[in-house]
Amino acid sequence: MSGDELDQLSAAEEDYLRSLTTADADGDERAVEAALRPKRLDEVIGQSRVRDQLGLVLEAARQRGRAPDHVLLSGPPGLGKTTLAMIIAAEMNSPLRLTSGPAITHAGDLAAILSGLNEGDVLFVDELHRMSRPAEEMLYLAMEDFRVDVVIGKGPGATAIPLEIPPFTLVGATTRAGLLPGPLRDRFGFTAHLEYYEPHELDEIIRRSAQLLEVEADADGTAEIASRSRGTPRIANRLLRRVRDYAQVRADGRVDRDIAARALDLYEVDASGLDRLDRSVLDVLCRRFGGGPVGISTLAVAVAEERETVEEVAEPFLVRRGLLARTPRGRVATPAAWRHLGLAVPPSAPHADADPTLFEDDPAG
Repeated sequence: MSGDELDQLSAAEEDYLRSLTTADADGDERAVEAALRPKRLDEVIGQSRVRDQLGLVLEAARQRGRAPDHVLLSGPPGLGKTTLAMIIAAEMNSPLRLTSGPAITHAGDLAAILSGLNEGDVLFVDELHRMSRPAEEMLYLAMEDFRVDVVIGKGPGATAIPLEIPPFTLVGATTRAGLLPGPLRDRFGFTAHLEYYEPHELDEIIRRSAQLLEVEADADGTAEIASRSRGTPRIANRLLRRVRDYAQVRADGRVDRDIAARALDLYEVDASGLDRLDRSVLDVLCRRFGGGPVGISTLAVAVAEERETVEEVAEPFLVRRGLLARTPRGRVATPAAWRHLGLAVPPSAPHADADPTLFEDDPAG
């Protein structure tokens, strides 16, 4: 949407859009996200390989009448790791206990959690790679022998008291599987890596979510949202809610391609799924640094963001789209990045004479 079109928004409409967004962010957002999650394995869209493998593991455990093996789920954020953990508990008719790696700072924290488990419970630990080392070592014994050693006292007089815990299933989730030590990875009976979703899979997810949200959307409208969702269901559902708000305020409530495109332009998500931060990174890299190479810290300062934000939020998608390349000397813009910004590729730019197909992903991917 152009600046002139934005100016045409009345003050009341602008306030209403903000109120909708604020309400979602405060609490409704989490409630809506929970409602949109599939509850059973056969409701999951996409990830067919993981779905089939996990279904086999759970069915075998049900037939044996035992808790399933420990499960490790890895992959980028927003692809459904938490949802799969909830589904595992639901499929096994077991309670789900949730915690996260950063919350377990001491071995005693983990011992308290484990001692409160009942037989067959599913323990979900998000961001498993961020668990403290002492807790991690305690987890080895708990996963393998279903017991923990509680140390009483200090120094030479310290005594280790073994504490038996009932058989349980640990579901660990991580966005950085490479940071997990080998002994921990080896103790998981089933490991799954979640891949980015194809546009047609996201389209199906959006159509399902639109039905649950009672949003009237045609095929072209959902396809437009899917094409800008970065291969991630969490982003797809978030964009759907923002398009719903726009359609409610600026149109008749029905989502078609034109309404979806105008809404997402308003929220600064372009046709390739790049947001404000992504475009800022490319713009600084091309216009200010001539395409690079540029160190990640310098790039972060130039866009006024933390290094971790640029490295973990913007960079993976830009690399996957073939717009940015990582080199030993720093980050460089590819010819596709210059063209995305509507700029001519200068002869002095890195990779200026490279075959574009080396860097450009399929637009549908």
